[in-house]
Amino acid sequence: MKTIATLTMNPTIDASYDVDRVFPTQKIRARNEHYDPGGGGINVARVFCRLGGIARCFYLSGGPTGVALDGLLDGLGLLYRPIRIAEPTRVASTVHECETGKEYRFTPEGPAVSEAEWQDCLDCLAEVDCDYLVASGSLPRGVPKDFYARAAAILHARGIAFVLDTSGAALAEGLAGGRVHLVKPSSAELCELAGRELASEEDFAEAAQAIVRAGQAEMVAVTLGSRGAILAHAGGTLSLPALAIEVRSAVGAGDSFLAAMVFALAGGSDPVAAFRHGMAGGAASLLSPGTGLAHPDDIARLLPLVAGS
Repeated sequence: MKTIATLTMNPTIDASYDVDRVFPTQKIRARNEHYDPGGGGINVARVFCRLGGIARCFYLSGGPTGVALDGLLDGLGLLYRPIRIAEPTRVASTVHECETGKEYRFTPEGPAVSEAEWQDCLDCLAEVDCDYLVASGSLPRGVPKDFYARAAAILHARGIAFVLDTSGAALAEGLAGGRVHLVKPSSAELCELAGRELASEEDFAEAAQAIVRAGQAEMVAVTLGSRGAILAHAGGTLSLPALAIEVRSAVGAGDSFLAAMVFALAGGSDPVAAFRHGMAGGAASLLSPGTGLAHPDDIARLLPLVAGS
């Protein structure tokens, strides 16, 4: 059985609603209210377990919303290890405007974390038992920007493959220390990392391959939204187009991509085959409304449609 661990430093309770129209000032009646445990690593774990793997979630949990998040994970039957903090876990909202099909997403910055609290996270990594650890999501206030580099060093020393999906300074610092097995930046995140605007497919491929050549990551999977995705690794680069499907929600598409790719890697797939599996996972997520993420039947149906499969 495939086993991973995930680390979510700034998790959320993801609330989703449907409304007819969004108007200022007046009360808007919502329906189809739904709550899911969220945040990058938790989303990856949800999809990974749906595919038949086992994932243990490590995450910061504080206040009454932290307790509620624990309960949501318990309700899904996921294995979890909360790391207690003083300030409350955040609640994010996704509102689907039915008349226009537009989606509005509201994400708070989350809690401030003390040195003792983030150090507890690193201490947990010194004991975690897995083959892959996926660190996904933003760093909350108070956590040093090189936190993921510190995590990578701990896991590399223990022979655990480190997978990273974050942004901004946390991404740059996380890669600076090397020891990253797979990193999954978006197009905007790779542009920021490269320090320049990347326009063409060749630009993105070169910027991704530069990360591999620098020894910062063994594999780079760049998600480009409707333009598809690019894989860079020691064997070269590969660009695949996005699947033409009707988008119901973009929430968690990158997390679903990463979960499906890591699931394939953990099962022994080579980088290219795993990348194609990730493409199917990301596309499958677009079919689910709100915070539904990808489902195995959709991934299996879409995989043969991925170019080169």
